Amino acid sequence: MTTLQTRTFRLAHSGDPRRVIRGKIDAPARSGRARNDLPHVILLHGFKGFMDWGFFPDMARRIAAHGLAAVRFNASGCGVGEDLETFSEPEAFARNTLSREIEDLETVRAWIRSGGAEGIDPGRTSLIGHSRGGGLAFIHASERGDCRCVVTFAAVASFDRFGEQEKHLWRRQGFLPILNARTGQTLNLDVSALEDLERNAARFDVPAACRRLGAPTLLVHGTADESVPARESEILFSSIVPGQASMLLIEGSGHTFGVRHPMTDSPEPWERVAEATLEMILRHA
Repeated sequence: MTTLQTRTFRLAHSGDPRRVIRGKIDAPARSGRARNDLPHVILLHGFKGFMDWGFFPDMARRIAAHGLAAVRFNASGCGVGEDLETFSEPEAFARNTLSREIEDLETVRAWIRSGGAEGIDPGRTSLIGHSRGGGLAFIHASERGDCRCVVTFAAVASFDRFGEQEKHLWRRQGFLPILNARTGQTLNLDVSALEDLERNAARFDVPAACRRLGAPTLLVHGTADESVPARESEILFSSIVPGQASMLLIEGSGHTFGVRHPMTDSPEPWERVAEATLEMILRHA
């Protein structure tokens, strides 16, 4: 049996020390002289998500058990603080934007390229993204052009998920209240997030990013997704070059494939998702 280890890392943006990225790397335990040769997979959480939510630790362990490194991190504006579990940084959540989340991913990748993540090959990167993280994975992969493969779970086809009445309120009061149904907390999101979305509409066009995508792709979606309809993955699938992508629909499954937080069991829909994901990752790593 492969012995696994989990390492933590902490990165701060040079221009704004308040923007802190906290992350973990799951990988086979190193023995003897370390080698920088492990392919790695970066996992991206969604809106109101975090790296230790539900299935992310399980997916990371599965990846590491197959001889790869799994890199996961909390976006600097996700709102989860030092304890890696509690939404204790409302100010960071308020300042968050899509551009900042992409910058966070680029910062993590730059750190890996600089040798900060010992034992990892910086040239062999794959991406897994859930929900909003899936859309961000497509944006980043299309812009960088150097990802081995992309796997998305319930990816969004559009980041603009707000009605006109919400946007009017958002602009009028300068923030939009966001309810976290799991914790019962209400966190405010500054109008800068809306301004960023509108200012960079072309960059954040997910189907357009998919048309430019050069990496093999697997899109996974539950047909009973209550948050992001499966039709969104179908739109993205149809935007990708024919023959480059495959899609797995999990019949009757919701947004998280039966997994709750904390994850105490492994439901059958999630097992199907994890198996298909590993097959894809291992084929292209």
